[in-house]
Amino acid sequence: MPFILLALVIIGIVVGPGLWVKRVLASNSNTRQDLPGTGGELAAHLMEKYGLEGVTLEKTELGDHYDTEAKAIRLTPNVMDGKSLTAVATAAHEFGHALQDSKDYAALTTRTLLAKNAITVQRIAAGAIFLIPVLALVPGMGLAARGILIFVIASMFITTVIHLVTLPVEFDASFGRALPILEKGKYISETDLVTVRKILLACALTYVSQAMMSALNIGRWIALLRR
Repeated sequence: MPFILLALVIIGIVVGPGLWVKRVLASNSNTRQDLPGTGGELAAHLMEKYGLEGVTLEKTELGDHYDTEAKAIRLTPNVMDGKSLTAVATAAHEFGHALQDSKDYAALTTRTLLAKNAITVQRIAAGAIFLIPVLALVPGMGLAARGILIFVIASMFITTVIHLVTLPVEFDASFGRALPILEKGKYISETDLVTVRKILLACALTYVSQAMMSALNIGRWIALLRR
């Protein structure tokens, strides 16, 4: 019974944030004719207002995000063309990342650098993992197999670190950039501020469930290493 309870708690911690984020964003995606424009129109307006030269605005099916390499704010159709609190808040959040980039925000720079290196490390680890069972069967190579396993675990830890570094970046984009812009520019009414804060929190927590899942995977591999 305690094991089942612990399993349910772990599942809740890993899955819960993601479910909450989806619910908040979906429940505030209804069209609001009283809003001054769509998410895409707000992003375009802010890019011009803040003079972000060289930054493009694109529609994507791969999730709302800001691409630091391409210098592009990419919004899904529902956000780009949507006239809802979710669309407006999400667009402002992604613009916040573009603003961070233009100001050489240290945490964003660190995350970008880590992400670049992580891709290379993870590719090597993905290939190396297939050597573990082979080396384990070769006499005298058990230590080498264990060393590769440690390397694979370390590559997963890099992913967790990236997610942890991402959290302050996301919170700054939501509450250090997007919220002040929406408030001071009066792009939303005061009565909508509470809801918009919740949406911006959902935007900031998008990576939490990924971080939890990554940490859980590391735990599994460490348990294997101890055998």
